[in-house]
Amino acid sequence: MLNRLKANLADFFQQADLVLLALCCTATLYGIVLIFSATRYLDSNKLVIVQFAAMLLGVCTYITFSMVDLEVLMKRWKWVLAFNIFFILLLRTPLGISRGGNRAWLKFPGIPVNIGPAEVVKITFVLLLAKQLEWLREEKRDLKSFSSAFVVGAHAIGMCGFYFLVSGDMGNGLVFLFIFVCMAFAAGFALRWFVLLFGGGIAAVAAAWKLGIMPDYMQGRFLALLDHNYDPLGVGWHQNRSLLTLGAGGWFGQGYLKGTQTQSADSWSLPGRHTDFIFSVCGEELGLVGCLVIIALLAAIIIRVLLVAKNSQTFFYCCVCVGMASMLIFQTLINIGMCLFIMPTIGITLPFFSYGGSSILTLFAAMGVVSGIKKRSPTMRRPGRPIR
Repeated sequence: MLNRLKANLADFFQQADLVLLALCCTATLYGIVLIFSATRYLDSNKLVIVQFAAMLLGVCTYITFSMVDLEVLMKRWKWVLAFNIFFILLLRTPLGISRGGNRAWLKFPGIPVNIGPAEVVKITFVLLLAKQLEWLREEKRDLKSFSSAFVVGAHAIGMCGFYFLVSGDMGNGLVFLFIFVCMAFAAGFALRWFVLLFGGGIAAVAAAWKLGIMPDYMQGRFLALLDHNYDPLGVGWHQNRSLLTLGAGGWFGQGYLKGTQTQSADSWSLPGRHTDFIFSVCGEELGLVGCLVIIALLAAIIIRVLLVAKNSQTFFYCCVCVGMASMLIFQTLINIGMCLFIMPTIGITLPFFSYGGSSILTLFAAMGVVSGIKKRSPTMRRPGRPIR
């Protein structure tokens, strides 16, 4: 048993993507530094300790998932699909808890952090969608045809709608949809189906608004986006505070641990500063330069994942990597857009930087999957090692 563990670890260090792991750890450590500053007003280091512990567990998760054979796992795709449905439905049990109007978290007895099912299901959703695309290709189906687009689209839109109905969480529901769009585009779906999807989506939103089906709080978020003076003390409060915080930093910031709003415990200061608005904390204390470092790190991680996709051994592996990259791209664009008040507030955190133990674990797991694909890609693995 011990010898096998040593052999697996030796294999990991020789073939896994250590560059990707280093980038993930660097981004997370940078995030922990920002979280420490953002939570000083609480007079407690609990959140910093939890985030650091999550990173250490995340590294172990990265190693574990690097060793998983996805081809073997996806032979049991029905069980994976059943897991997705069951895990989301747990939100409607006593384990589910509400926060910010959404029932999107699970609290298990004895576990110090809440778990967001969407964070976990994103990974298995990507695997299922990649398997579905591979099946269509193996069956020699025309990916540009309506039937192919309908089969894959029904899966993606169904998962998005199912999660939203159960949790009320629009943000993570849209992540599923964006992942589908990117993976379908990379697989070669006809452009007309994307035009139809976006057109239908806009029409559905307009109809929901006109008929009064859309909840008032959602309408308020869109109205505040179009007019920053709309309800500045209510629905627009978070983002107005965010803009003020970012603008106060200038090029180099007010100094680490010296941000006016970041270090204030007053009710007028920046809310959600260690979660949704960690980017604004960086802007105030470390300025534009510090924010550009965040963007550079996330861009490097995404590019690395796409590089693995480009050199993947199979179509299935390529689709998986594209799905993981699209997940990071969407969350990054939406979160930074929220902080800049050019996107509505939909509760999307900044990957690797925002506080969240379950988020960190699942991000490292997702990147571990990419590392495992890199191990099996002949153009990226080290010479002299067989593909396992």
